[in-house]
Amino acid sequence: MNVQDELITRNQEFAAGFDSADLPILPKLRTVVLTCGDARVDPAHILGLELGDAVVIRNNGGRVTRAAIEEIATLAFLVSAMTEGREQGFHVVLMQHTQCGAQRLSNPDLQDMLLEKLGIDVSEYAITDQESDLSADIKRLAMAPEVPDAITVSALLYDVATGTAHAISPAISLGAMRAKASASRG
Repeated sequence: MNVQDELITRNQEFAAGFDSADLPILPKLRTVVLTCGDARVDPAHILGLELGDAVVIRNNGGRVTRAAIEEIATLAFLVSAMTEGREQGFHVVLMQHTQCGAQRLSNPDLQDMLLEKLGIDVSEYAITDQESDLSADIKRLAMAPEVPDAITVSALLYDVATGTAHAISPAISLGAMRAKASASRG
C-alpha cells in the first residue's frame, strides 16, 4: 500500500464517525497557532486542540515570516468581514520547539547555498535561540501595520524530549505593544 492509499484508508475511518458538519467557520478558541512544520510538532496533540478549535499555520521553524504576516492579516480581515466588524481580533500563539531542523539555517554556509541555488534568504528566519527568536517574532508581528491592534500574541516553546510546552511570553495585544513603543519614542 502506498502512502496515499494509507491516508485514504485513515480518512475513511475518520469519516465513518464524522459528526462535525455543523462546526462554525470561526475557530471556537478564536486562536491561530503558528508553529513549525516538523512532524513531531502537531499542535492538535500538544495543545489538546479539537477539530474547529484553532487555525494552524505551519512553516520552517514556526517563524513570523512575511508570508505568515500576510496570512494573519488576511485572517483578521476575513474575521472582521464575516462578523460585520463585531469581531476585530483573535489570539496568535507562536510555538517553536527544541531540536528544530531550522536551527541548521543559522549556518552561514547553508544560508549562502540557499541564496545561491534557490534565491531564498533565510538569514532573518534562522533559529538561533528560541526565546530571543520568539521575542523577535512578536516584535516583527507588532511592526506589521496590516495586522490589527486587536490581535493578541503569546509564545510557547515545546520540548520534543519531554512533551511539555513552556510559556515564553504572556499574551499581549499588538495595540498595547505599539502604544508602548510609540510612547518610548516620543
